[in-house]
Amino acid sequence: MHRAGNPQRSTKSQPPSGSGASAIEVRRSARRRRTVSAYREGDRTVVLIPARMSEAEEKRWVTVMLDKLAAQESKTKRVPGDTELAERAEQLSAQYFDGRARPASVRWVTNQNTRWGSCTPAEGSIRLSHRLQGMPEYVVDYVLLHELAHLLVPGHGPRFWRLLDAYPRTERARGYLEGVVAADRLPNPPPARAD
Repeated sequence: MHRAGNPQRSTKSQPPSGSGASAIEVRRSARRRRTVSAYREGDRTVVLIPARMSEAEEKRWVTVMLDKLAAQESKTKRVPGDTELAERAEQLSAQYFDGRARPASVRWVTNQNTRWGSCTPAEGSIRLSHRLQGMPEYVVDYVLLHELAHLLVPGHGPRFWRLLDAYPRTERARGYLEGVVAADRLPNPPPARAD
């Protein structure tokens, strides 16, 4: 319900690629002072922000809230099996590499505890660590793309990284994975937050 004197402004936009949402609606509220919240409404995401927030802050908070929703949803989603993982690899190859990366097999493995994924180009096989299960979709997508890129370019030279530059969440996913590694190295991991 909107009260007189408390105008709300609403804008709609397309989400960042790989966010999982199909449309974003940002609702500004004069009553909202400091808090930002978001929820899914059908096939769109609604982000509620203070009316006085700048466009740059809005953009940053939309990204933060999309990531937060994705993380919450990934905890409740069923872990995709090998078949779904192979289908996702095919979709990502089509979207980012014009379908040129064609793995013969893509599967989860439980024997990779020091790396997130591996690729054997001669066999066309890609293996992802089970430790990725439950992580946000954009992180799993990044690791899949990383391994798909190895089917096209061996090693980690400039040409390899140029391929991965096509994925807009490369840096964010790398940062997420680096954070997971850093947290694993802490002598006394912080207690899990109760939201």
